Amino acid sequence: MAFIREPLLLLSFFISFITTFLVLPYWIRRAKNAGLVGQDLHKLNKPRLPEIGGIIVVLGFLIGILFFVGMRTFYFGDSNYILETFSILSTILIITVIGLIDDILGWKIGLRQWQKPVLCLIAALPIMVVNAGQTSLRFPFLGHIDFGILYPLLLVPVAITGASNGFNMIAGYNGLEAGLGIIILATLSYLSWTLNIGWIAVVGLCMVFSLLAFYMYNKYPAKIFPGNTLTYSVGALIACIAIFSSIERAALILFIPYFIEFFLKLRGMFKKESYAAVTKDGFLAMPYTKFYGIEHIAIYILTRLKRNITENNVVYLLWAFELMFAGFVLVVL
Repeated sequence: MAFIREPLLLLSFFISFITTFLVLPYWIRRAKNAGLVGQDLHKLNKPRLPEIGGIIVVLGFLIGILFFVGMRTFYFGDSNYILETFSILSTILIITVIGLIDDILGWKIGLRQWQKPVLCLIAALPIMVVNAGQTSLRFPFLGHIDFGILYPLLLVPVAITGASNGFNMIAGYNGLEAGLGIIILATLSYLSWTLNIGWIAVVGLCMVFSLLAFYMYNKYPAKIFPGNTLTYSVGALIACIAIFSSIERAALILFIPYFIEFFLKLRGMFKKESYAAVTKDGFLAMPYTKFYGIEHIAIYILTRLKRNITENNVVYLLWAFELMFAGFVLVVL
């Protein structure tokens, strides 16, 4: 479907954006009153900010997608891909509940590391039962390999579990998660559109516009934190788009920063945090002598370029790093 020729469907993006943008102030007040707050560790006074902002991002995404489905069904008389669309919504809603449980239980006392991937396997079920994607994948030097039934039963749950947990690793800096999600999802959505898979491009862009609205409140200095409700849902959606559009290679390339993050955290046995140290002047500095996160590499590079490192400096450098892979995907693939 060439959705660009159907401008009414573009309203889905606006609805996702405006829903998130208008509801977030209400959620910020209610979350603060309910005590759903966490410390902003990169500020001198360590202010306590409302958390779980991702639930409103998912709300905006959901309403935008439902409008999209309604327009296709009633205005255009097109019911194609509705099953696939609702399978994605089911996965995102399940993964959002998992993230919400983790957020409510709290940092460090939430779900255990082994529990998170197990629960995420449940979120993969809607994608598995519709037999999404193509079972044949092309590998360098090996050519095409047809995985058959192993694709929906093994590769799909691994992809959704890995992406949802992986996207959660590079986080903790104002605006960082929202910006990375926008870059990755916009890139995959564009690739889907070039492959004439317009419906999945719309799905991805609804989340992009919801994230853009969230960024208005999460950028430095943040008024709200995203929580695992955002990182899990965005990561799962990245996997869903890659599977339905058969652009797994592009998604893997875009996830290279997260693979680097994984091995750096593994170096610290997942006990070292990716946060920075805060100087008495309010600037950021290396918290350790070694790197235990890609954020530490960014801080180290920045200290060689300038004296006073701000939170925005780290975020923008990590965005630039992700944009490099996005550019490679768009040009080469």
